[in-house]
Amino acid sequence: MEKFNRQVGNKNKPKGYNRQSGMFNKNRYPMHRLKITLGLILAVLFLFPVIWMLFVSIKPNGFSTTNPAEWFIPPFTIVNYIDLLTESHLLRWLFNSLFVAVMTTILTLFLTSLAAFAISKMQFRYKYFIYLFFLLGLMIPGEATIIPLYEIAKSLHLLDSYAGLILPMVASPLGVIILKSFFDGVPEEVIESAIMDGCSYFKIFYKIVLPLAKPALASIGILTFIGSWNDFLWPFLSILSESLYTLPVGIPVFNSTYSQAYVLPMTANAIASIPVIIAFLIFEKQIVKGISSTGIKG
Repeated sequence: MEKFNRQVGNKNKPKGYNRQSGMFNKNRYPMHRLKITLGLILAVLFLFPVIWMLFVSIKPNGFSTTNPAEWFIPPFTIVNYIDLLTESHLLRWLFNSLFVAVMTTILTLFLTSLAAFAISKMQFRYKYFIYLFFLLGLMIPGEATIIPLYEIAKSLHLLDSYAGLILPMVASPLGVIILKSFFDGVPEEVIESAIMDGCSYFKIFYKIVLPLAKPALASIGILTFIGSWNDFLWPFLSILSESLYTLPVGIPVFNSTYSQAYVLPMTANAIASIPVIIAFLIFEKQIVKGISSTGIKG
């Protein structure tokens, strides 16, 4: 009887099932191999521009060729990196970009989390009307607000300063909407119990609600950081002093100063991309978790 049951049970198992390990042998599935192959091809396609940039950046200064394959063969040198870091304003521009991106990210997270908590958990008049304004803010492209934003910054004497680079970029309707949807998932019973225990709204915010929103804060933070790091239009319009240039503004100026077509600009771009790559590698798990969590709730 037991032999019969084993035979019937084995017949009911799908093809590729390993009876001893109790697991499926995925290598027997053609679709699984196809997915792996396609994934590797896409990974190579996405990484190829970065790899090409790194190889071009270590070629000798002034190197030029009509054969693309010659970019990937010797000679190589790191003299370009040394020259850029010691004889140009690249380090200053790197500091400006890092300072502006970090400050913008911190202020954005602080203000958007407070606004989202107020809309989600506090009761006051016209809060849904205010939330509607945040939703409408997503429909207005940033380029449409450049002229009035420039006029306001000029009247407040914020042009050609760090404050003029940071403060206009702090507003983030998307961050408020994402965090508001995340805060909506916190049970009202928890908030009411905390109020009955004597907690103020601000204490509830940073003791209870904010720790639960770490994945969402991580995803908004890294997206804000990358957006500020790559921003070109507003720094280009608002900054006049070369010492306050950010990398997206400084690199094109640097490119026009030299006659080389590829090597030095690619070296500058390689240096500029290092902080963003490091930030992504450090916060990769938080980014993926935050985007998936907010995506499910949204």
